[in-house]
Amino acid sequence: MQQFDYIRAVDLGDALQALGGGAKLLAGGTTLYDLMKLRIERPEQIVDINHLSELSYFDTSGDRELVFGALARMSDVAADPRLVRDYPAISESLWRAASQQLRNMASLGGNLLQRTRCPYFRGGEPYACNKRHPDSGCAAIEGLDRGQALLGASGACSAVYPGDLAAALVAFDAEVDVVGSQGARSIPVEELHREPGDTPHIETTLAPDEIIVRIRVPATPLGRGSTYLKVRDRESYAFALASAAVALVMDGEVVRDARIALGGLATRPWRVRAAERLLIGRRFDEDAARAAGEAALEGATPGRFNGFRIELGVRTVVDALTIARQRA
Repeated sequence: MQQFDYIRAVDLGDALQALGGGAKLLAGGTTLYDLMKLRIERPEQIVDINHLSELSYFDTSGDRELVFGALARMSDVAADPRLVRDYPAISESLWRAASQQLRNMASLGGNLLQRTRCPYFRGGEPYACNKRHPDSGCAAIEGLDRGQALLGASGACSAVYPGDLAAALVAFDAEVDVVGSQGARSIPVEELHREPGDTPHIETTLAPDEIIVRIRVPATPLGRGSTYLKVRDRESYAFALASAAVALVMDGEVVRDARIALGGLATRPWRVRAAERLLIGRRFDEDAARAAGEAALEGATPGRFNGFRIELGVRTVVDALTIARQRA
């Protein structure tokens, strides 16, 4: 790890000034430290924002929206009684991420901005990686692609977006509020992450000097009938092979509203409105759930070793819908 200057921000303006000079933000550090040890991130300055109390709060009591400061810790939010009761998909997306020790440290804003676990991205200089070195190639395309994306990939990159929380937030139409040198703005979480296209090293729509300050989730009756289901190689501390954030509002046996977002299968959090529309107004049964699962994976493109995850993704959606139906 190379030497760097450490800056402790005293307020948001202090952090923005340092960020504008090329510093990297330190929140929980659970991703940044790993990337520095791998020499993927080589910052000359790190600005510690953990003392900015205005970013650490969260409030789930509102009738119109739930508000989460970007520095709120994953474990604190996951255990919030209202989330557990009324928005289980959000709570479960946090509980099923990482280990308890990491959840105690990791911030919500940092979790949204975590970078891929693609082994070629993290494997170092022997492997070509357009995320690490633009225009160097992508070793995953002709390599071991078991964990690579089936949706949203390009000829330049097939790395999966690894986060769990973002899928749940996308399902509930959440937004992030950001601040930078040009002022404040709000971004739908669905538009925060970019597909790789020809520039996979540009991963979000944030400007280089913008900071996420809070996340806002509209209050909705969809929350009660929701779940986040995650399928992985082992039960704990593993990233998703396929996951689904699902929510339903029922009118008897008929689906009145539906939300479906995929994780672990795409290059960004993946909302599937076609599958939602297929369910709305239809009687919920096994055939409807299966049809929605198949619609959710429409357009999935398998590589050499990851084709099994198409059917896995379909079944994950079906199982998640079944759980959501029971809760709704």
